[in-house]
Amino acid sequence: MNENSLLPIYQELWQTTTNWTPSIEQLNLFQELYNEILIINRHLNLTRITTSEEFWEKNLWDSLAPILEHNLKDKKVIDIGTGGGFPGLPIAIIFPEAKLTLMDSVAKKIKFINEFSHKLNLKNIETLVNRAEIIGQDQNYRKQYDFALIRAVAEISVCLEYSLPLLKLGGIAILYRGNLTQEEKEITEKIAHKLGGKIVKITNKNTPIQDHIRHCIYIEKVKLTPKKYPREVGKPTKLPL
Repeated sequence: MNENSLLPIYQELWQTTTNWTPSIEQLNLFQELYNEILIINRHLNLTRITTSEEFWEKNLWDSLAPILEHNLKDKKVIDIGTGGGFPGLPIAIIFPEAKLTLMDSVAKKIKFINEFSHKLNLKNIETLVNRAEIIGQDQNYRKQYDFALIRAVAEISVCLEYSLPLLKLGGIAILYRGNLTQEEKEITEKIAHKLGGKIVKITNKNTPIQDHIRHCIYIEKVKLTPKKYPREVGKPTKLPL
């Protein structure tokens, strides 16, 4: 293996920033994930993040830091728009007793996740090729999850409309964000309320190496989401709430 393909371990950094450290087995699985990403990325653009340090910070640390404080044993978790499998794959590695659904509308990305899960014998993952607007209205998925995770590249209103319908009452949506303005916080509160949620906390924990801004918004589902949400495909982005 090329020396540049070895992931940094950073046990002390994990401990000081998250109060947790990965086991040897978990470190090995992280390495295998990175190896597979490098191979597949040659012909499928799973991620622009390919250097080992960037991968550690943006795909491992970034995926796990917001969720490590939660006990996911026997919990149902959906990763909406998982892309190359983040945050879902690192979470599946760390929480083998959680039940993960990794969803994306791009079939090639889900195919990679299926192959990787099979290769590493990750039995706690199921995958879904679909749109959030469709599964949010499907009774097999609506109101089924304890946690809904979304690495929020879309507007906050879109992320909320995608995630809250999928949660059980008492479930938590976690919106992974970069910068967050006061105006966005107010919008989040207003739209979350409309969709049956309330903000329980917002964290600001910057990345430990590059010091990039990271916020996470935690929204609890406190009442049922009105049946009309999510609206049909394309509407949440074209006509945000």
